[in-house]
Amino acid sequence: MPESERRLIEGIRSQARTGKAGKALRIGIGDDAAVLRLPRNHELLVTTDFSIENVHFRRDWHSPDVVGWRCLTRGLSDIAAMGGAPVAAFLSLAVSADVPQGWVDRFLKGLFSLARKFGVPLAGGDTAEAVAGIQADIVVVGSVPKGTAILRSGAKVGDRILVTGKLGASAAALTRLRDALPLGLERERHFRPMARVAVGQWLREHKIASAMIDISDGLSTDLGHICKESRVGAEIGAEAIPLARMGSGKERVGLDYALHGGDEYELLFTSSKRVPAKIEGVAITCIGQITWGKGMRIVDECGKRQALGPKGWEHFRGSRGSDHVRASDFSDLPVTPANV
Repeated sequence: MPESERRLIEGIRSQARTGKAGKALRIGIGDDAAVLRLPRNHELLVTTDFSIENVHFRRDWHSPDVVGWRCLTRGLSDIAAMGGAPVAAFLSLAVSADVPQGWVDRFLKGLFSLARKFGVPLAGGDTAEAVAGIQADIVVVGSVPKGTAILRSGAKVGDRILVTGKLGASAAALTRLRDALPLGLERERHFRPMARVAVGQWLREHKIASAMIDISDGLSTDLGHICKESRVGAEIGAEAIPLARMGSGKERVGLDYALHGGDEYELLFTSSKRVPAKIEGVAITCIGQITWGKGMRIVDECGKRQALGPKGWEHFRGSRGSDHVRASDFSDLPVTPANV
């Protein structure tokens, strides 16, 4: 059972003091609200993301520190997708009475470990007793110079479509977890993903990206978001998609994992300008082009075009699309011993 709320908050506060407060945080945990300073002529970015047991993680598969790391990654990645700099984080944590204090402590250890890497202070939040299970809501505040945030709505016909890193490892890891197979190369990509904050800022500073989104729900779904907001179509090449290596590295993940798996936290962006092969040490791959009209198409290795539907993650949808295990879809999977 967790400690009393007062002791839990004090424990969080003491850990929050060990990190770098950052220039933006004037008043943190201890008052009714945090006080943040923003640089002159900057605008505020605010994002919030749930991490819910058996929806975004499973205790038998994901250790508490991994859950904390992934929880903060979700918010940081949204800030990266706007080209912003993270300023502060806020955590609301609800746990049931049967969750041991040790689980909470390790969750916070993972979250603070990542927070220190990005110099993001935990500036506040809330705690509560849940009826069942664990629910964590992370709010991340960021900033960008006025008028420079990269939106989903800026893609233009003729723009190239590009992605960072390699795709499909996270969803492939879930399949291997389900089948009790060794995780191999997928382990870190799934359990400790890294938000591409530096890449997002570089793209904004160099005015390269016309539109951008992070790949959290799957390439097909997130590209669909850009197309919808920009009122354009898209065509991508199946052979151009950078597939992650799996297991021992002798084979690559299946195309469906890369198209629909999600939980990648890579950046998907469009551009009409020359883009380096690497940005901040991260590989950049062109996978297609923005087109006239509506809808998305994929071109196979034989040059055949076919419609590409958004089959990634979507809450409240009865049909989950493709048959393979998708990242963030844990509720219907069998319980297996923890191997994380």
